[in-house]
Amino acid sequence: MKTGIKGARVRRAAAVVVTTGAVLASGALTAAPAQAVAAPTIAAKGGYVMNNGTARTLYTKAADTRRSTGSTTKIMTAKVVLSQTNLNLDAKVTIQKAYSDYIVANTASSARLIVGDKVTVRQLLYGLMLPSGSDAAYALADKFGAGSTRAARVKSFIGKMNRQARDLGLTNTKFDSFDGISSGSNYSTPRDLTKIASSAMKSASFRAIVKTKKYTARTVTRTGSIRTMAAWNNTNGLLSSYSGAIGVKTGSGAQAKYCLVFAATRNGKTVIGTVLTSSSIAARESDAKKLMDYAFRR
Repeated sequence: MKTGIKGARVRRAAAVVVTTGAVLASGALTAAPAQAVAAPTIAAKGGYVMNNGTARTLYTKAADTRRSTGSTTKIMTAKVVLSQTNLNLDAKVTIQKAYSDYIVANTASSARLIVGDKVTVRQLLYGLMLPSGSDAAYALADKFGAGSTRAARVKSFIGKMNRQARDLGLTNTKFDSFDGISSGSNYSTPRDLTKIASSAMKSASFRAIVKTKKYTARTVTRTGSIRTMAAWNNTNGLLSSYSGAIGVKTGSGAQAKYCLVFAATRNGKTVIGTVLTSSSIAARESDAKKLMDYAFRR
């Protein structure tokens, strides 16, 4: 009788050992719980990041608060131009005195276009997006707006910008200028600007422009000679300082402070986002890097 009891105890002990071994082998007892990735702290008053492939939101901070956007407005300027039917990027535009006068009057950023030069639409887009030339923005609005006067054409072009925003379903965006120099009604949000940039990035021409660090244009002067303009450097420092950066556009202004719409691709995944109203150029780039690092870890 005692022998039977002892044998049962041995068999039970053996079963416990086998079960415990199976559990250990499966890792059930040793696996650590997944650790949540902590969201970063940024200097910008507003921020938003999404997965560009799935449109999944990855980060928000006051993402739907309307703010001044500075020259990030020019993303929509480029988008409107590139959406024109039968667009000829090699069509030439003659630079008018009104464009240079506008730069002087508004102390605006410039592509240093020279009155009388014939510049292609492609070159104007590089001048718009790299050195953030408001003269290039004016030339494009004048070229692609409709009307018999320059003022009418510019108004028409801004109307196209607002129509495209509505077509994207954006309810917190309004444009009153072609370059972000506002009369008081030019605003967007981190979420809306990110969606505008994501839509613009569907254009191969736009992608090629915004990832370019430096561009040199050769233009035809009023006398017919060829001028090689000084190189345009991209104001987006992330292209040189963040692995995988592919765009998109900087912005600044008295109300806008320091803004940046950014995008990067790593291991086949693209994230895209916006920071608005950051405290400095260095801070907006630091903000963007933190948000992209965070998004890639999500």
